[in-house]
Amino acid sequence: MKLVDLSHPINIHTPGWVGYPGSKIYYTQTLQTNRVVSQRIESSLHVGTHLDGPMHMADGGGDMASLPLTKLIHEGVIVDVSDEVSDWSIITPEMITSKVEVKKGDILIIHTGYHRYYEGKPEQDLTRYFCMHPGGTRDLAEWMLERELAWWGIDAGSGDHPMNTTIRHMRPDLTRRFEQKVGMPVRDYFGEYTYTHHRSGREITEDLFPLHYLAFPKGCIHAENVGGDIEKVLNQRCIIGAFPWKFEGGESCPCRIMAFFDVGDLTVEEMFQAV
Repeated sequence: MKLVDLSHPINIHTPGWVGYPGSKIYYTQTLQTNRVVSQRIESSLHVGTHLDGPMHMADGGGDMASLPLTKLIHEGVIVDVSDEVSDWSIITPEMITSKVEVKKGDILIIHTGYHRYYEGKPEQDLTRYFCMHPGGTRDLAEWMLERELAWWGIDAGSGDHPMNTTIRHMRPDLTRRFEQKVGMPVRDYFGEYTYTHHRSGREITEDLFPLHYLAFPKGCIHAENVGGDIEKVLNQRCIIGAFPWKFEGGESCPCRIMAFFDVGDLTVEEMFQAV
């Protein structure tokens, strides 16, 4: 069996998403004073490679502990769209389906190439990474729901286009540049959408986060800041697994994401039955 790590390391320099704190890491005991080494970490859950849980964006949604192993580990595909995207590009379903077959229930990882701008990389550019990466719109969210994806991931700071998140309010300077690029106000470019609250039935009109608000209530969650050796496995089908904590009450969680190749003839379902 071949394993490929699709995760970034976490350290004191690891950034949180825009507006979120990074991690505070320090020693609480040392060998020379206490005969043991102990460390403490205080952190947002949205640092490094992490999986957003349903309750992150779905009122009354499930926590991390509620995610079954059969959802976290499943057959899937890693697709390379890096040749079709650049700063602020829109990722479309056609970019994906022209490269790979996406089956119902798959895990899908999207490679944009923006992982090379992440912290610690030779081309590190965190403003470009978090605020200018490509992303999808409502069309991509609806396509993912039709495919009934177990979950999906992206090698960028968010599953949503950065100008379709609160970054448009936090970085008005970049919003102005985006509007100059597309030739219209950002609200007009992305528009509004309506969805039904999954608990109360209330009709909601929203203008941000379609890849979160539309998908999470229906279980189509996603991982952000995918990286590691992703370039070694582009446009390949494999078993993909995310390994967050079994975190009761957790809305999201840092995790290790792995791709498994050469696992033999067993399907994922048969593997779990064998266990």
